[in-house]
Amino acid sequence: MFGKREAFGNAGPKTVAPPSSRPPERPSAPATPAPRAATPPPPVEAPQERRKSEEYYDTKSSIFSALIETIDLSQLSKLDLETAREEIRDIVNDIISLKAVVLSIAEQEELLDDICNDVLGYGPLEPLLARDDIADIMVNGADATFIEVGGKMIKTNVRFRDNLQLMNICQRIVSQVGRRVDEASPICDARLPDGSRVNVIAPPLAIDGPSLTIRKFKKDKLTLPQLVRFGTITPEGATILEIIGRCRCNVIVSGGTGSGKTTLLNCLTAYIEPTERIITCEDAAELQLQQPHVVRLETRPPNLEGEGQITMRDLVKNCLRMRPERIIVGEVRGPEAFDLLQAMNTGHDGSMGTLHANSPREAIGRIESMISMGGFTLPAKTVREMIVASVDVIVQAARLRDGSRRITHITEVVGLEGDVVITQDLFVYDIVGEDADGKLIGRHRSTGIGRPKFWDRARYYGDDQRLAAALDAAEMPATS
Repeated sequence: MFGKREAFGNAGPKTVAPPSSRPPERPSAPATPAPRAATPPPPVEAPQERRKSEEYYDTKSSIFSALIETIDLSQLSKLDLETAREEIRDIVNDIISLKAVVLSIAEQEELLDDICNDVLGYGPLEPLLARDDIADIMVNGADATFIEVGGKMIKTNVRFRDNLQLMNICQRIVSQVGRRVDEASPICDARLPDGSRVNVIAPPLAIDGPSLTIRKFKKDKLTLPQLVRFGTITPEGATILEIIGRCRCNVIVSGGTGSGKTTLLNCLTAYIEPTERIITCEDAAELQLQQPHVVRLETRPPNLEGEGQITMRDLVKNCLRMRPERIIVGEVRGPEAFDLLQAMNTGHDGSMGTLHANSPREAIGRIESMISMGGFTLPAKTVREMIVASVDVIVQAARLRDGSRRITHITEVVGLEGDVVITQDLFVYDIVGEDADGKLIGRHRSTGIGRPKFWDRARYYGDDQRLAAALDAAEMPATS
């Protein structure tokens, strides 16, 4: 039966677990007026803090085990989330009373929240998932959790009871999208309900325990005007990207890991007309398109017998039969590059995709390599002719060494001279220095190209004057 209601949840006393409270406090201690007097205490406090932390986790483990023995999980699953949390709070309070566990009110609330998260949510990850300033969560086994904030890696105080608890949370995440992770299938890509991308690699491949990586999505979807405010691109560059999105140019968004490719792709798709039929193909569905006519497709891994796998190439080939006006491929990483180029060149103008590359020139080489991975025995020149005929613009995103993200190139694919693909940069980002805080100083500028190759397309859509004005305005800083 269910007992009384109290809270359960966030791991441990606030002095122990929360990642968000600990890191900010550490810098403040050395900043006291008498630095030398403040230096000795930390070595003394740290061991006490560790002992208290271990004691807390032992207490939590004991109470959690008693809860699992007491509670009827099948009945709990029939309740809504808030009611279930209240029921668990009641039982945990009873267990604390019976075991005569001495906790302050704050510690008891922390313990209640933490246990609730363990039973109903994602355990110690819940506080991190609730923070909108975190871009990535990286769990390297039960005792090491890192986050990325502002482009920088930070170690948190978040820890799991053991690797078994971490593995259970990983399985809970991937099972929500019909996937599995275990010794037989130790690598899995999945997503959270909000679209955040999840990767799990489990033992025996991960030697020190399960490794969980979550690429978090912001609750508020970013737009090009917001990227302008962040300095990722200038207003003139944003205008050029908006015109590229509107006038149905075929676009490849290129960049390294964590450079913001998917975010940029989301921003570009915002300028697609609401009357167009869009079909997205992804390994883990994370695109957040706002148009009313969107069909979202997702790949499927093989089942236990090794059958039933649906690859990205299968999706791209199938969506050609679904009467798409635009095809958006979340990430091009294999032979599906061939099918995407075919689609771009056969009436599906305005199709888009992302890929990993460090420059627009490397992006073209990557497309060639991916096509050859599919076993196509086409001459290199034929493949390059396909690329030139299909891809109009390559947008390069980068994460700089200071953690900032910038759009570094807007590059046109112009044509083929002999066996060489000719490109021209319309818009580039130059790094000109570094400030006292280690932040890079740079500027976006037009390269002086007056009439891009897609000029006639822009004129067809009535955007040629805006394009000319944006290119002229962006060129001015470089000539001043």
